[in-house]
Amino acid sequence: MRLRHIEIFHAIYTTGSITNAAQFLHVSQPSVSKVLAHAEMQLGFSLFQRQKGRLTPTSEAQMLFSEVDKVYKQIHSVRNTAENIRKSRSGSISIGVTPALGFDYLPETVAAYRKSHPDININLETIHNEDVLQALLEHRIDFALVFSPPPLAGVSQHVICNSELVLMYPTGSEHSFAATVPIQALENKELIGIWDSGPLGDILWNRINQEAISVNSNIQVQTYFIAARLVAQKMGVCVVDEYTAAGNLNDEVSMANFEPPLNFKLSALHLENKALSNVATAFLEQLRKTAEKA
Repeated sequence: MRLRHIEIFHAIYTTGSITNAAQFLHVSQPSVSKVLAHAEMQLGFSLFQRQKGRLTPTSEAQMLFSEVDKVYKQIHSVRNTAENIRKSRSGSISIGVTPALGFDYLPETVAAYRKSHPDININLETIHNEDVLQALLEHRIDFALVFSPPPLAGVSQHVICNSELVLMYPTGSEHSFAATVPIQALENKELIGIWDSGPLGDILWNRINQEAISVNSNIQVQTYFIAARLVAQKMGVCVVDEYTAAGNLNDEVSMANFEPPLNFKLSALHLENKALSNVATAFLEQLRKTAEKA
């Protein structure tokens, strides 16, 4: 039996008539009758008998139906899956994310995305710049969200938004700053060092060197979150990404912007030879919308 034979046979069997089957399948009655006749000719036996205006399944049809029903459900499942993929309503996304995005930006994006994509499975993996390529090559993630990544062979980069580094300092301490400060404001301040934090650490260190600024840096850390928490303990000031700063502001900690700003980009990275799915593309668009609202 061909797939069209199976579809027509199943519709007639379950609805009880050619008229009902035609309405169910949104086709004409003659086309249903023609396909049924062709199926019976190929099979070599009748599938239905007409009794009092209704089609009654033959014993052969009853024996055949259980197997046909299995195939029909599989076909229906394939069609539903294809339709859901087209409409981006089902599937899964695996995303590598830099830790700083986990404070507010990413949770807000996931919450907004789930409202329009409730059936999407989302897997979030914390990742650092140096681990992105391996994670992509191993197909552990569909794409990565990182700050100012360097060019990588075989990897496409898409800028999600422009961001900036900001100054965090203890509220009400001897370290008091205006809302906007020049980089020279760090002169002779106790600066919690994050020099090994990748591209962002390089941005800050290069600007400090360019301006020949002298800073005290007796505490070194590798994560911005720890630096922010040390500021809350009045251990000094730190320069972190705006996402970490926004997620750690409280009565003990204040924030100032630099002028001129220390800019960087939030980018999405994926393999050039692996196109992003519709659901992944929709997630990136939601990331942009969340950034625009901030």
